[in-house]
Amino acid sequence: MTFGIFSATAGRRLLPAACLALAALAGSAHAARIENPVAVFSGIDKITGRITNFDVYIGETVQFGALQVTPRVCYSRDETEAQKVTTFVEVDEITLDRKIRRIFTGWMFADSPGLNAVEHPVYDVWLIECKAKSDVPPPENE
Repeated sequence: MTFGIFSATAGRRLLPAACLALAALAGSAHAARIENPVAVFSGIDKITGRITNFDVYIGETVQFGALQVTPRVCYSRDETEAQKVTTFVEVDEITLDRKIRRIFTGWMFADSPGLNAVEHPVYDVWLIECKAKSDVPPPENE
């Protein structure tokens, strides 16, 4: 009697060692994500052409021009895995009459900055990376 998983493509049973190898491969596809306390963004002022990188702690709001950027989570993968750096972020615009208007809520992906970057007539903002530490001091409420 042979125990194993039936392979539809090969039309035969796989031995337990092969089953373990397949399980190991499948497990690596679901690598644990790491929750980081700092999201790093890049922004461009289209008027001056100046690009600025800035660190933002999770839950903190940082102003970039007329935009307020607030990341809610920032995920990366272990260094042994292919990186998938993502953040869930809220971006508000301060209008000329001093009202705050939400212009973006959603996920940003560092490996596809054009996919969900914030595009504004004057400012663009996109995710660069997530990290565990920053040279910027944390907000006072931490």
